Amino acid sequence: MKAAIILCSLLTVFGGFAAQSQTGELDAAGQAFWEKFKSAVIKGDKEAVSALSQFPIGMSYGKAKIRTKAQLFKRYRELFNEQTDAGKCFATAKPEVDPARPKNFSVACKDAAGNESVLYEFRLTSQGWRFIALDNLNE
Repeated sequence: MKAAIILCSLLTVFGGFAAQSQTGELDAAGQAFWEKFKSAVIKGDKEAVSALSQFPIGMSYGKAKIRTKAQLFKRYRELFNEQTDAGKCFATAKPEVDPARPKNFSVACKDAAGNESVLYEFRLTSQGWRFIALDNLNE
């Protein structure tokens, strides 16, 4: 009887996780992280952005990775203002979870031509959710 109860409990927990990841929506922890990260970018809070990032931060094709906090501070504009206005984008953007990769989510922003090709990528790490990369789908 105990084994059946434990099995049912595990199926409920893991079944709920699978259903959540298939919806393409973030869980509560992911949503809380997104709100903090979004707010930090909108405010231009480099310290907070750094604390919510995992180094090295991957960059678009042909650009060197950002390997340290000092490099992030120096290249902050390149990350959030060069290819798109991330602050403006993040104000209304919705994170998208790939059901095949439920520990990752991304946020797409429009480039100067109006294409949603600038992609900010995030991953659930051992330290919690972190910003991991910037990609431009046109490059």
